[in-house]
Amino acid sequence: MGAGAEVSGMTDLSAPATELLTADDVAAMLGMTAGWVYEQSRLGRIPTVFLGRYRRYRREAIEQWLLELEAGGVRESSPRRTAA
Repeated sequence: MGAGAEVSGMTDLSAPATELLTADDVAAMLGMTAGWVYEQSRLGRIPTVFLGRYRRYRREAIEQWLLELEAGGVRESSPRRTAA
C-alpha cells in the first residue's frame, strides 16, 4: 500500500482495485449526513481507507458492513481500526 495509507475494517487489499467513495457518497447510500459518516470513521465503526488526511470508503466494504449490521455481527461499541 502507498505511503501514509491505512486500512480499517475488513477490506481485502489483494482484490482488484475498486471504486473509492467519499463521505458524501456513503452518506447518500445510507441516507445519513457526511458528518455522521466522518464520525463513524473517527470512532472506527465503519470500514475506512485513510489516504493521508483524506478518508475514502470502498463500496464493497460498506455493503459488507451493512450486511454484518443486519445480521447482528457488528458491535457498534467496539472500534474496528487496524493499522496496515
